[in-house]
Amino acid sequence: MPVFYGTEVASRLMLGTAQYPSPSVLTEAFRRSGAGIATVSLRREAAGGAEGAAFWDMIRDLGLPVLPNTAGCHSVREAVTTAHMAREYFGTDWIKLEVIGHADTLQPDPFGLLEAARILCADGFKVFPYTTEDGVLGGRLLDVGCEVLMPWGAPIGTGLGLNNLYGLRTLRAQFPEVPMVIDAGLGLPSQAARAMELGFDAVLLNTAVARAGDPAAMATGFARALEAGRLAYEADPMEPRDMAAPSTPLLGLAVLA
Repeated sequence: MPVFYGTEVASRLMLGTAQYPSPSVLTEAFRRSGAGIATVSLRREAAGGAEGAAFWDMIRDLGLPVLPNTAGCHSVREAVTTAHMAREYFGTDWIKLEVIGHADTLQPDPFGLLEAARILCADGFKVFPYTTEDGVLGGRLLDVGCEVLMPWGAPIGTGLGLNNLYGLRTLRAQFPEVPMVIDAGLGLPSQAARAMELGFDAVLLNTAVARAGDPAAMATGFARALEAGRLAYEADPMEPRDMAAPSTPLLGLAVLA
């Protein structure tokens, strides 16, 4: 199982807590998913309010490590401030760092992300940066203290899957010992299985489960796909080839007179 900042988690699935139609549906989806981490945005909380307290009680009842995120932050200052509030509220130094640079694609701002990561790592945070498949940026994030990389598969909430297989494969090969999580853009269990086959350590998703017609069933599908994909990766699969190759040997075939 993946290890993040020295902590081993129980599953390769990290699941978000937004957009579910009801608390009971959320709870059942998490139960069926076997998720190892629950991600939560501080912006869903109303500190000191009854609604926020009830939500936090429900998340605690899941019995999972919590990964707060800086969802929706568009500047370094906003992201850093949100991270400090999250650490105080949730009692963890883990933070999923988002610094959004483009309103339509929700692509990370590489310059703001790197600066915010530098500040937060220096302040003792264990940063999980939501980034692109850019290997140069990935290296810089590692240089400032990040020990995990979370490249997007596709823009958040699109369900398009792994848009840039070459870039993701190259990033994985460039930093083979670094834990990596595909974060955002997955819509189907088959896409999560593909991420595992490429050698990624986990996936983080929310919309694909929360907005499904049956979130609990979709959560189960993702859990099984992750297991299948990881097994395939560890089995050292055959390389694709351009020409057909017979699976039955030609030697020893019957000779017809």
